[in-house]
Amino acid sequence: MKKLKLEELGRISIDQFKIAEKLPICIVLDNIRSLHNVGSAFRSADAFRIEKIYLAGITGTPPHREIQKTALGATESVPWEYSDQPSEIVRQLKERGYEIVIVEQTSASIPLQKFQLAVAKKYCLVFGNEVNGVSEAVIAMGDTALEVPQEGTKHSLNVSVCLGIVLWEIFRKTILAK
Repeated sequence: MKKLKLEELGRISIDQFKIAEKLPICIVLDNIRSLHNVGSAFRSADAFRIEKIYLAGITGTPPHREIQKTALGATESVPWEYSDQPSEIVRQLKERGYEIVIVEQTSASIPLQKFQLAVAKKYCLVFGNEVNGVSEAVIAMGDTALEVPQEGTKHSLNVSVCLGIVLWEIFRKTILAK
């Protein structure tokens, strides 16, 4: 066994990424306060070829040194858009036919592993503020709520960790299941 060099990984270029087929998934970051979490979201979105990230409310935007520290250039490959109103972005996506999936612990949330994806649907995954979670106005527009099952003493995961787990599970169920 040997560690692979970057040139041995066979990764696509930014230009190739921009024209490559994407998962029909977008991400909304609802008032994320940590720029490191924003950068991690970009990096995970790049890794799993997510179509777009929407940054909303107090969520920081590129270009920013702290976002770049964790994004490692993914802000150049993953399309993004900003709005000061998370609920407005979600409303527009819902009107465009996206199923709104709130990643939050709610009275109706289902465990991530039980979430069944429909092949023909487009999904919008909403991740909320590190302290307050997804805003109530956005929760009210959700079609489904997902949560990552946990067994420890803490009630939540870091938003970037949660985002990575959710994207991996969706990628596993769609791309790797083919």
